Amino acid sequence: MASHRKSRPAGTRVAGIRTPALATAALTSVALLSQTANASPSTDDKPSLEEVEKKVDDLYRQAESATEKYNAAKDQTTKQRKRVDTLLDDVAQRTQKLNEAREELGRNAAAQYRTGAAAPDTATFLLADTPQDYFDQNQLMDRMTGRQKEAVDDYFTQQSATMKKRQEATQSLETLTESQSDLQSAKTTVQQKLSDARELLSKLTAEEKARLAAIEKAKQEEAARKAAELARQQAEAERQRQEQEAAAQQQESTAPPADSSGSDSSSSDSSSSDSSYATKAEKALAFARSQVGKPYVWGATGPDSYDCSGLTQAAWKAAGVDIPRVTYDQVNAGTTVSLSNAQPGDLVFFYDDITHVGIYIGNGMMIHAPKPGAYVREESIYYDGESSIHSVVRPA
Repeated sequence: MASHRKSRPAGTRVAGIRTPALATAALTSVALLSQTANASPSTDDKPSLEEVEKKVDDLYRQAESATEKYNAAKDQTTKQRKRVDTLLDDVAQRTQKLNEAREELGRNAAAQYRTGAAAPDTATFLLADTPQDYFDQNQLMDRMTGRQKEAVDDYFTQQSATMKKRQEATQSLETLTESQSDLQSAKTTVQQKLSDARELLSKLTAEEKARLAAIEKAKQEEAARKAAELARQQAEAERQRQEQEAAAQQQESTAPPADSSGSDSSSSDSSSSDSSYATKAEKALAFARSQVGKPYVWGATGPDSYDCSGLTQAAWKAAGVDIPRVTYDQVNAGTTVSLSNAQPGDLVFFYDDITHVGIYIGNGMMIHAPKPGAYVREESIYYDGESSIHSVVRPA
């Protein structure tokens, strides 16, 4: 017999109450939202510590890149200002001589008038488009003495040279203005990047700062390990080189005498060159070591503070070797050598855009001015990872 009971409406019981399906879905959504809210406060707007670390490192890198651009613009501005000053002095001197030559021509015109030539007064001469026009119009050239013609020729020569120098000075002033604009732009960029980095760090809690310090310490330990490995490899390569030299000397001592004046001379020259470089490098390193503990300040060249390229330039200057101001130029101011053949005094450059440099002291270590907020210090060349090393250059 068929059942006459009505079918139960779809739904579930919540706290003993029958609810329709739509209400059930709504209650489920509310429950899920409530669970999400209670699990933890939203942190969508707050970056992770790792993200902060990367962002800060990137900002420091960008600031250092802008610093090198600032250094280049400052160097260019200084040179251009000297050039402009020299040109303006030259133009002033030429203008004075030009005025003297013009006065001489005026005296010549007056003399022609006194001798009876049909010439206007000196004022007409001075108002003529050119002195040549005046003399041509009055057909005085054929009446002039050799000395007077020489004065006219001298005036034309000086006038042309002065005009060229004035144009050159104007162009130099325009270049100077552009350099000053680049200088200000780079300065603003550096300041903004450093401000952004400081703001990010200021938002870290004490616990996050401690964790960040631990991460940095782990990076330093890994960098030190790689430096020690490079030192071991270099020591092994040096040991093998000495063994080969000893074997070669032993072989020479047992071989019959031969004419080896050419090779001896070459060997002597090479040895002398190595000795000269070592002497200069020792002086550069002594200077660099004496700067350890001084603060990094962007754009600084000493003596109280340095940026990275300011330090390397000052160190090699103390050794009697002038190298350029910025990393982009320093990297081309010497001979590129392999990392395995790096010697104390060599310059180690970093990153694809060549925005950092340190001076190698041996055993995988260097002295450098790291970044804002830090001090000149000895550190592993692997301080920012092996891939960050760009090249090694021997500057002398």
